[in-house]
Amino acid sequence: MKNLKLVFLLRKLLICTAVVTAAMTIVQAQKIEVGGGLGVFNYKGDISPSFKFRFFKPAGSLFFRYNPNQALSLRAELAAGLIGAADQYSKDPFQKVRNMSFRTRITEASAVAEYNFLDYQEKRFALNWTPYVFGGMGISKFKPDVVTDSYKTSSLVIPYGVGIKYQIRRPWNIGLEYGTRKTFSDYYDNLGGDPKSTVQLEQGDPSKKDTYYYIRLSVSYTFYRIVCP
Repeated sequence: MKNLKLVFLLRKLLICTAVVTAAMTIVQAQKIEVGGGLGVFNYKGDISPSFKFRFFKPAGSLFFRYNPNQALSLRAELAAGLIGAADQYSKDPFQKVRNMSFRTRITEASAVAEYNFLDYQEKRFALNWTPYVFGGMGISKFKPDVVTDSYKTSSLVIPYGVGIKYQIRRPWNIGLEYGTRKTFSDYYDNLGGDPKSTVQLEQGDPSKKDTYYYIRLSVSYTFYRIVCP
């Protein structure tokens, strides 16, 4: 009789443990999100000193997001795309005479933290949306189509910006984001560094580093269940 009671208690303990473990697994799963985005890169530097819509180039990315709480999200992202610009579209007479242009391929890996201004609640019937700001660190590899000098083709970048995300239908989310990438290189446009020529038309401004921007629409999926094999 005592053995039967012991077996019964052990069975209840195992069932309770399984239920708690499953609940904790689901809670953890709700914090995991994967997604992708499509958008555009833009550039600011010696050939385009200000942001110009004309120089939008295609870009895309894949990301993993971890949501430890309603206010904070942590995101790792891989992005790739093109930047480019041309002097011929400038109103500056100097740039028109210089008449330089470039196109550069970029691959970027970054890790950022997002601060949600509203509680982004993982509940079935909650109205889930929030604007957010983000900032972090990353590394960017770039490859200009034309290389006229020997220089390092990678740079640390500081990504920062704003966005908005909305859960359209559980577990799917959409987002719109505008981000700036501050770089520590002046060679994204193949025109930078200390002057290598005495011809002014072949010189850039070494005091200013290049900057590029990423604007994207994204779709992501939140894991509400993890199915064990």
